[in-house]
Amino acid sequence: MIKHFLAATALAGAGLGSVSAEDWSYVGDTGPEHWGSLSDDFAVCSAGTQQSPIDLTGAISASGAAATLALNSISGVQVSRDAHGVTYSAESVDAGLTLGGVDYTLLQFHFHARSEHHIDGADFPMEVHFVTASETGALAVVGVMFEAGAAHPALDALWAAIPAEGETAAGPDMLSLDSFIPDQQPVFRYEGSLTTPPCAEIVSWTVFPEPIEASAEQIEAFTNLVEDNARPPLPAHRRYVLISD
Repeated sequence: MIKHFLAATALAGAGLGSVSAEDWSYVGDTGPEHWGSLSDDFAVCSAGTQQSPIDLTGAISASGAAATLALNSISGVQVSRDAHGVTYSAESVDAGLTLGGVDYTLLQFHFHARSEHHIDGADFPMEVHFVTASETGALAVVGVMFEAGAAHPALDALWAAIPAEGETAAGPDMLSLDSFIPDQQPVFRYEGSLTTPPCAEIVSWTVFPEPIEASAEQIEAFTNLVEDNARPPLPAHRRYVLISD
């Protein structure tokens, strides 16, 4: 079942899978406001009522809302690049989370610039998404914001491994993911969607309100390689946004 969802999970931000580069983009007539009309398969991008990202505001305090994270380490990192971004996966994974008593394993992670989620109306220079799946194919994604500050210890090696568009390359042999998780533990939780076509409403989101730091040079290096790949926030409609207490 997890293999069945691999293409869909890659679509959670990096645009990999069966959707070809010419089908959609982040600008112009194939940009986010037009995704729902590009294909019948993308109709939920416009018609859906649980779309992501959203502006995380007005959250309700809730006990037990947080996922239990175990984003430890990965090895044999592989880096794939397409017209929509860069995806990092691994041959060996010791990383995942537990949500509602269900275990999820890390499939891949990727970056958006600027951030896709906003917090109380404010966005951030960059956001990383860790895409995980359960044995039954349920998806849970963790979002972490970046702000300009001190250099992040892992980003230089990740950026250096980015290949030319349409290619795959080897990344770091080993990568600890601990440095991507903020010290502050309260998190936002809500139900939403993939943030790229087909925009399927199948994702349990966990987003940290506390950003981590990357240097201005690291942020610029990524945005110079990957142009704006952020979907603007969508209406929350009747959804509740929870924050763990």
